Amino acid sequence: MLRTARRIVVLFLVLLAGCGGSSAGGDDAADRFDAERAWRLIERQVAAGQRPAGSPQLRALAEELRPLLPAGRFEPISGEPKLRNVVGTLGGARPGIVVGAHYDTLATPPGFVGANNGAAGSAVVIEVARALSRMAAGPDAREVRFVLFDGEEPPAGLPEESTDFYSEGLRGSRAYVAAHPGQTGEMILLDYVGNRGLYLPREATSSEDLWTRLLIAAETAGAERFFSGEEGPAITDDHTPFLRAGVSAIDLIDWRYPGHSLADGVDKLSRESLDGVGEAVVQLVSELREER
Repeated sequence: MLRTARRIVVLFLVLLAGCGGSSAGGDDAADRFDAERAWRLIERQVAAGQRPAGSPQLRALAEELRPLLPAGRFEPISGEPKLRNVVGTLGGARPGIVVGAHYDTLATPPGFVGANNGAAGSAVVIEVARALSRMAAGPDAREVRFVLFDGEEPPAGLPEESTDFYSEGLRGSRAYVAAHPGQTGEMILLDYVGNRGLYLPREATSSEDLWTRLLIAAETAGAERFFSGEEGPAITDDHTPFLRAGVSAIDLIDWRYPGHSLADGVDKLSRESLDGVGEAVVQLVSELREER
């Protein structure tokens, strides 16, 4: 009954956000996310070549990404000595908010550089962190953690179509959830978010209430054209361990995009898509951070 009442309230807020009076808020919320910086971060990751979990090139890249997050640090992944998550934190009350993406790439096919499947989401997480760190927060603001997950893709030599993806992949997100029980209230995952013609329906397992809040935030930020209230396919992804732990979580992913193809290059991406997603997520997290 309580959950139904909350949905009614959230749907009312969606309708309210669509009224003419919301335009001033949208103007105030714009231009906090730097899409050009995100674009350069994508180019830097792609320049490192194929970056499967545990590879020397991914570990070297992690050393560059860590200082770009506030209070950036590495967190080990149990049983995987070469893997590590990169975690940044804006301090505050718990349960907090996690904004995440994976930064490893597929191990096969050879030469896969993952411009959208890995680099774009990671770049948006880093630039969302930068934007939020520059914004004032109230004295009772909630903690926000920015996590670049290692080992989202299955190990080399393990055909994805023949494996239990949850148990063989998602190594970084499963490890994070296990290491931080009860510390997360909401989780926002960024996966295929940088492609041209971006279309983001609600991934079928994503929490409906939190997705509705994202639609409101996108409207406020003037980025509503990239998002939809329609339901897309169900996808096992780095938000899944959070859902299984009872955390409200959403997955921003345009599953139409050929993210497992060698065609996944920077030429397939769009600064406008990055900017729309970044502005919407900054708006959503800034609102959630002030709620207790």
